[in-house]
Amino acid sequence: VSSAGPHRGLQLLLLLFIPLAQISEVCKVQSGQTVLIHAGASGVGSAAIQLTRLAKAIPIVTAGTQEKLQLAAKLGAVAGFNYKEEDFSERVLEFTNGSGVDIILDCIGGSYWEKNLNCLSTDGQWIVYGLLGGGEVHGDLLTRLRSKRGSLLTSLLRSREKEYKEKLVKAFTERMLPYFSQDRSPHVQPVIDSVYPLHRIVEAHRTMEENKNLGKVIIEMPPSS
Repeated sequence: VSSAGPHRGLQLLLLLFIPLAQISEVCKVQSGQTVLIHAGASGVGSAAIQLTRLAKAIPIVTAGTQEKLQLAAKLGAVAGFNYKEEDFSERVLEFTNGSGVDIILDCIGGSYWEKNLNCLSTDGQWIVYGLLGGGEVHGDLLTRLRSKRGSLLTSLLRSREKEYKEKLVKAFTERMLPYFSQDRSPHVQPVIDSVYPLHRIVEAHRTMEENKNLGKVIIEMPPSS
């Protein structure tokens, strides 16, 4: 984020929500579907909750503290499970009366594969957009995924060509920006944990590594000369 503009301006909205716009293009969330969002109090997770509600779908989240689960609930999550204290897949199955979730938005990856498959519904979609838990899978993933007729999809915005990103920004601004108005109902907003100047980047990374942040951690670049 540049210091040339306000933190809550268009640039920040794009930073927080465009990754979700790209994920939405992949999974096409539909009204009434149940969506499991890992890291529900992260920058992307908090945005995913709000966009899921806009689609009239049902957001469920995982997080590692009660404070983070409370934030997710405030944003519209209908249920939240502490992955440090309970098996989230079993709790998701309880919540969905055994049917599982239609979509999983997964930034964890390998370490969650068995629990994700356990609570994925038949014909469900599992979207991997991050690998915080590693990329290796030890087990019969494909057999179990096929038995559910599940779809495993991946999303990576960084390597996309400039033209694709421009189209994504245009589509997002046309469709979503009205919902950022304070007068609009439903209303969505970016969740920002903290803004660090560039010279404090090590401190910012430490905050994320210790999993302390609620929302997005932003690095503010000095003005260009």
